[in-house]
Amino acid sequence: MNKIVIVGCGNVGMAYAYSLVMNGAGVDELVLIDINQDKAQGEAMDLNHALSYSGKNMKVFAGDYSDCGDATLVVLTAGRNQDVGETRNDLVHKNYEVFSSIISEINKTSFEGIYLVATNPVDIMSLITLKLSGFASNRVIGSGTTLDTARLRFLAGQELQISPNNIHGYVIGEHGDSELIPWDSVTVGLNPISSMLSSAQKNQIALDVKNSAYDIIEKKGSTSYGIGACLLKITKAILQNENTIMSVSCYDGKYDICYSMPAIINRQGIRECIDLKLTKADSESLKNSIKILQNVKNELL
Repeated sequence: MNKIVIVGCGNVGMAYAYSLVMNGAGVDELVLIDINQDKAQGEAMDLNHALSYSGKNMKVFAGDYSDCGDATLVVLTAGRNQDVGETRNDLVHKNYEVFSSIISEINKTSFEGIYLVATNPVDIMSLITLKLSGFASNRVIGSGTTLDTARLRFLAGQELQISPNNIHGYVIGEHGDSELIPWDSVTVGLNPISSMLSSAQKNQIALDVKNSAYDIIEKKGSTSYGIGACLLKITKAILQNENTIMSVSCYDGKYDICYSMPAIINRQGIRECIDLKLTKADSESLKNSIKILQNVKNELL
């Protein structure tokens, strides 16, 4: 039985929950946990009313941390939202306290599944989850730059008038201002994208990818649908044992930090990370991104 527990019934958690209800992904039970129990119950009722039209045979209900004991996947979306003018890393102290409380409760159960972390700053929160849970690193996955990668593919597809499904490449490093696009690894179909885009076009796309969240937050207060779809895709890769490559936040023991690289995802979580052939400039940018995350970690842990 595939049982998913979502901790946090805010915009992200509910966009993900709605995606699960409408797409299934092989989920048998979906449990909602929130500090506001009435909200969790109301969201569960609302989602249940969509089941008859989604055609999915899924049990959806509000629960508590005891429901994590036999869960396949616990998805952490709880925490403070990013305010206008605030970076993802500005959230770290606020959300560390939230995660300390949540994971200490889950530790009291027999949970032996996989953690999927979406709360920002997601790289640091993934590391915190890893440290507080004591889990093996393959069983803690951050959503990382899956959303940034989706934005890259969408924006490059728009520029070239080509389906995003045919843009192949990844955003790596921090899910934040120091993220980078290794353009030499990005292709359109089988052709290098560099042969189709100018340096100015690539620079503008990279800037738009990085600033997308800030623009959305300024206009509507938070991002939700894009990350909800990313969490659904990661969930499918796990539950259906797909061995899909995605740019998730995973642990690097050399630096004792989590950051995004392409990784193979299956039923065991992260099967392995894939090393990209980076230019010297990209390697330096990635080291800088890692250093920024390490500085945040050192202030906190």
